[in-house]
Amino acid sequence: MQAFTQHSGIVIPLDRRNVDTDAILPKQYLKKIDKEGFGAHLFDDERYLDGGDVDTPPAERRPNPAFVLNQTPYDRGTVLLAQANFGCGSSREHAVWALQDFGIRAVIAPSFGEIFQGNCFNNGVLPVILSQRDVDELFRLCRQAPEQPLTVDLAGERLRWGDREWPLSVDSARRDALLAGLDDIGITLERAEKIQQYEVRRRREEPWLF
Repeated sequence: MQAFTQHSGIVIPLDRRNVDTDAILPKQYLKKIDKEGFGAHLFDDERYLDGGDVDTPPAERRPNPAFVLNQTPYDRGTVLLAQANFGCGSSREHAVWALQDFGIRAVIAPSFGEIFQGNCFNNGVLPVILSQRDVDELFRLCRQAPEQPLTVDLAGERLRWGDREWPLSVDSARRDALLAGLDDIGITLERAEKIQQYEVRRRREEPWLF
């Protein structure tokens, strides 16, 4: 997993509450189990005028000019700003894969769907919880200066926009794992020697189990 220490990028303003995982990546794109190629279908139903057309290559489809991902400079954005309960609904990890494949490294909102939030941490995408007041301020700032990058500094636990700063609070275990580029499997493998020692000892002490 790609480590996350600090990232600067254009903010994509998606001013909407309760965005569920089916909106992030519709169900017809869940057939693949690798993590590549989903970015083209991020917010597919709204991003294209022919939303859900699985038979036509994305490059040949008709983009919806009213949707934020098709607008300059947000089409180059790498930080997504949303409202409360982002990523609610089903537990599909593909929704995070689509965000990541598009190039989004961080998502900022007042709250997240619980499983979605965990999937973000396990895929190197940083979910940042800010107060409603701070989120509303960020929406105002990025609309006033859309080209201005936001710096998400996990190592320094700060968000920076020009001369404005906000504290960044993340669970310490999750923070350490992201800084090291470790998902749950990676964390487990760091303890492989102790696990093997336990297995040898248990086989010796309780051989009837084997």
